[in-house]
Amino acid sequence: MVRSAARWFRARRWWQRVLLLLIGLAVAPVPCILALGLVDPPVTMVMLGRVVDRLANGERPVWPAHDPIARSEFSPYLRRAVLASEDDRFYLHDGIDFIELEKALERRRQGGKLRGASTLTQQVVKNIFLWNGRSFIRKGLEAYLALMMDFLLSKERILDLYLNLAEWGPNAFGAEAGARAQFGKSARSLTREEAARMAAILPAPRRWPANGRIAGIRAVTILGRMQYPAPKVTSRSPAPRPRSTPRR
Repeated sequence: MVRSAARWFRARRWWQRVLLLLIGLAVAPVPCILALGLVDPPVTMVMLGRVVDRLANGERPVWPAHDPIARSEFSPYLRRAVLASEDDRFYLHDGIDFIELEKALERRRQGGKLRGASTLTQQVVKNIFLWNGRSFIRKGLEAYLALMMDFLLSKERILDLYLNLAEWGPNAFGAEAGARAQFGKSARSLTREEAARMAAILPAPRRWPANGRIAGIRAVTILGRMQYPAPKVTSRSPAPRPRSTPRR
């Protein structure tokens, strides 16, 4: 009887420790995400991965061009172009777009590739915190952190982070470095068509130049979507349902 009680208490303490560890891991990202509401990270996991690649290949410079800028310094066309290209339902979801996820799964059931449901928030999370890959563990962490980021930060701040951290060309991160690499000008000065071409190369920025044929073809569709404001939820009317936007 005494031995049974002792084993029970030991098992209980063990499970309590496991529970405390899980709770600690669950809340650990909160301070980091809150800090992102105030400062731009100087480096991301994706940037570090590119540094390692360039070192291994003997490329120079090793460190990427990255110059974060304030919200007022982005071309307004670029903000709309990125939403039109990557996540036109950005203001309608909570970090994960279950409608687009359902469509992606349906395409997979019909024999297509499982792609096209990653939101801007998920891309920010992946760029800052995670590694490349398609494992269930990584995707689970990405989903959890995206929901947390959407809850803790404003939509506009998440969009700022994306624009300042996205890869926009060989060894160029952020819209400012990308605009200078692609068009030789600041992100503030991008025209409507240039912004559409910048957004068009986001799926493959190291392979597609902004003034290339693929970017031109994709920019036509993006410019069409840019005619309309990004749909947002309002308290007076139900949210409109935009056309599906292909995503990575």
